[in-house]
Amino acid sequence: MEKLLPKHNETDNENIPMLNDGPSELPLRSFTPDQMVRCESCLRANPPTRVNCLYCAAALPVQSANIVLQKPALRPLEKWEQGYNNILLPPAANLTESCLAEAADFLRLETDELQRIVASNMPLPLARSSSKEEAELIQRHLRTAELTSLIVADASLGVDPPIKLRALEFHDQGLRAYQSPQAQPQEISWDDFVLIVSGRITRKRVELQEETKRSENRVLAADQFFADESVIEIFVKNRTTPYRIASGSFDFSCLAERKRLVAAENLSILIEVFRERVPGIVYDQSYNAVRKTLEPVWRSEQQNESTGWRRDRPGKYSLGSATETSNESQFSRYSRLRFYLLTQQQLTDIDA
Repeated sequence: MEKLLPKHNETDNENIPMLNDGPSELPLRSFTPDQMVRCESCLRANPPTRVNCLYCAAALPVQSANIVLQKPALRPLEKWEQGYNNILLPPAANLTESCLAEAADFLRLETDELQRIVASNMPLPLARSSSKEEAELIQRHLRTAELTSLIVADASLGVDPPIKLRALEFHDQGLRAYQSPQAQPQEISWDDFVLIVSGRITRKRVELQEETKRSENRVLAADQFFADESVIEIFVKNRTTPYRIASGSFDFSCLAERKRLVAAENLSILIEVFRERVPGIVYDQSYNAVRKTLEPVWRSEQQNESTGWRRDRPGKYSLGSATETSNESQFSRYSRLRFYLLTQQQLTDIDA
């Protein structure tokens, strides 16, 4: 049996590289029994630093003695989870370096990341938490640093996917919007349009083919694909779900003699048509400028998948995998935030 087992050198463990990419572990803290907070739902004791129960996720009772100890978990939310966003309301106070560093540590951000959010002088997200209690804790803490924030739930921004349009027909009172050639068009009046948000959606896909071995996998082939596309989302009165027009999948025949050969140019002309027909519409083109500022809080989504086993030659197999990254959900969340602020009268054409 010993002959069948692989032999290891005593120095093998010394050759394993240390990973320093992730955040360093925080030192463990101990609390006295009197400091522990009992959950009213499951009756278990929790550390005073928590806002929600560690075991059942119920909101913990607030004790004045433990408020200064509480910190939000701010864990990354799953794709299907609905969260709560703390939106910075400008103008922000002039923060000292120490105050900025303390607020960044509380929000689990780098100091320069928080600095960019504050310096933008725009209503941008500071944090996205899993519960309203955590969002309220963040709001209270930021108020002491003279940072005013607004709590906006994902449900308030809308959860339905955008309505993708393929073609339009203009007439004097409004337009007919087509989702597909077979579907019945939707009639929309010019007076109903209130906001246009423009941006670019990027998609990056990396495909790997690896030979699996006991020690480590060996990459046999790697392919990378990249695509980006200009899009606009159009909002109408009393509806959080926008209409989306993507430059690569839209028929611009509605532009008639103003139509050009390049899709991106046609999208710009289409925006001009809307602004001509609806003088009061707000046009927001700020997304591309603030995209990197949004990334620490509203991250681009990454999806991993397996492309299956492949037989290269007799007795040799390789395993394929693919990783796709896209900012589509980030753009969608940002455009809906702009519409939400517009309906709350906290966004003007100057801000856009």
